[in-house]
Amino acid sequence: MVFGILSAAVHVLLGAALGVWAGGPLGLLVGAVVGALVGAPFGWAIASARVYGPDARGVFLFVVDHTWSLLNTVVGAVYLAVHLIFGHSLDRSTSQHSCRVNVVEGVSPRYATTIGTVCAGSSPGIQRHEDVHIFQGRLLGPLYIPLVLANYVLFTIAPVWLLYHDHGNAPINRFTRYFEIGVYPHVWNEAIAYRIQGTPPR
Repeated sequence: MVFGILSAAVHVLLGAALGVWAGGPLGLLVGAVVGALVGAPFGWAIASARVYGPDARGVFLFVVDHTWSLLNTVVGAVYLAVHLIFGHSLDRSTSQHSCRVNVVEGVSPRYATTIGTVCAGSSPGIQRHEDVHIFQGRLLGPLYIPLVLANYVLFTIAPVWLLYHDHGNAPINRFTRYFEIGVYPHVWNEAIAYRIQGTPPR
């Protein structure tokens, strides 16, 4: 419960601070409300699923997620809010003391998707892969999302991955495969995660 309240408070304070920076006193109010709309569901999920354990690991990762890796946490909180709006449910058993929020339903039935500390649609067979993304975010903090996005843009417009792509087993023979089989598994964060667990799509 304490972690949930603290998390929601951090989101509200961040929203208020950004609001003041963008628009003075009125911005403070708007920012705080937006922060609450994002932070309250995330705080509820943390408390409800007992995501962070009361041990040293749980406390340490909570602090990391709400300081150095706060950008990733906020984007993940928005992602979680969208899942909840669509009626998706928390996977409390796999979330408990895992220091991540698991959602049962994913964005796509073929893939699990992790943003920040929110992992949707995962299974035991791919959870280590998704946990790599959470670790990457915690390690790189505010640099993680910009670096991932930059790599997607680079590999979309300058597909250097074609030089080392496995064309025999995963041919790029239509437009959708260019992104799903080509760009996606070759960006740096996915390439690392697939080396640890999982098989790139073919």
